[in-house]
Amino acid sequence: MKVYIDSYGCTFNKADGQIMAGVLNENNIDLVDNIDDADVIIVNTCYVKLPTENKVVYKIQQLQKNFPDKKIIVGGCMVEIDPEKLDSIGPNCSWIGPHQLNKAADVVKQTYCGEVVRECGFSKESKVGVPKVTDDSLIHIIQICEGCLGACTFCCTRFARGPLNSYPISDIVAEAKEAIENGACEIQLTAQDTMAFGRDTGEKLSTLIKEVANLDGDFRVRVGMMHPKNILNDVDEIIDAIKQPKVYNFIHLPIQSGSDKVLKEMRRGHTVDQYIEIVNKFKKEIPDLTLATDIIVGYPTENNDDFLKTVDLLNEVKPSLIHLSKYQHRKGAISSSLKEIPHQTMKERSKFLSKIKGEITKQENEELLDSHQNVLIVEKGSKGGFIGKTDSYIPVVVEDVNLGEFVRVKITHATATYLKGIVE
Repeated sequence: MKVYIDSYGCTFNKADGQIMAGVLNENNIDLVDNIDDADVIIVNTCYVKLPTENKVVYKIQQLQKNFPDKKIIVGGCMVEIDPEKLDSIGPNCSWIGPHQLNKAADVVKQTYCGEVVRECGFSKESKVGVPKVTDDSLIHIIQICEGCLGACTFCCTRFARGPLNSYPISDIVAEAKEAIENGACEIQLTAQDTMAFGRDTGEKLSTLIKEVANLDGDFRVRVGMMHPKNILNDVDEIIDAIKQPKVYNFIHLPIQSGSDKVLKEMRRGHTVDQYIEIVNKFKKEIPDLTLATDIIVGYPTENNDDFLKTVDLLNEVKPSLIHLSKYQHRKGAISSSLKEIPHQTMKERSKFLSKIKGEITKQENEELLDSHQNVLIVEKGSKGGFIGKTDSYIPVVVEDVNLGEFVRVKITHATATYLKGIVE
């Protein structure tokens, strides 16, 4: 029996795929890299945005059409968010929800034998310290908690991931230590909201970051998305943790809108001024900080004045990375009961923000021309060369280096999305 796993979406979901692969490997079930060689196909779905939903729905439909003799299992967020639609497009598909990964081997075996198995529902099962199989030994993902404390009106992911479930710091540090000893040079701490970590157990994200960063070895730590609402009372401690030499000078702090009115209607739980205050504190203490943020363009209640406030905010804080999403209704989300703004208006606003995004990142990258950067080489480039990350998590393309090594690089070229450099 041979299994092919196809994962979509975020870093957290990618790790779910690695856990399923680990469970199958422990049960002597073969994993294959080519879908043609598989007897069973697992589609590990993401459902955060409509384009991704459309992509996974199309994939499931095409697999059934093109491989009628292969068994199909659907995993990921779609299983919990939209089971009705999943049942309609794949009535003969088995399911495995994101909280049932430890049952992956049983689901595969039963499905292979012709049964339709559907393992769903929530569980407190830990996702730390379990066997994982990954095609990248250099970058190791650790899920530090699952679920969130938010009530964002536009989000459907929280229906799949459930209430907050934080994992013990000791277990996370043990997994990180083992990964580093096995050759990992980048540890990614991920969650739906890393700042929610420990709110249910009494532990703190800042403590976790420091304990991982103080492990022996040459590596870097990347901290995943943090909700501004949950960082408000811990800004100084998180800054101190990010300042650790082995931690990337990088934060992902989504704002979604520059309008307090829209933020309130989104139930974000913080104001624009609070967000700016957080960012200013970080930039004062960490001058070479890379700030990533998320913007939703065209939330149903967003008027032109709200949009212009978002423009003003971006021009003021100048995020190094801006993830833009055009608003679209999501299954079960509160905002889905509202009337969408005209799509042409949304398209025009998105185009305007895309231009600002390009201008900000190009200017920031150009300021690094002729600078000398410490770079960790993490992957091969798709068009040749190698891709590394600076201490501020900015991608740099270089030649003639080895994966997993730290090199000193002079920056010779800058674009809106990456740098190029030569090894000194």
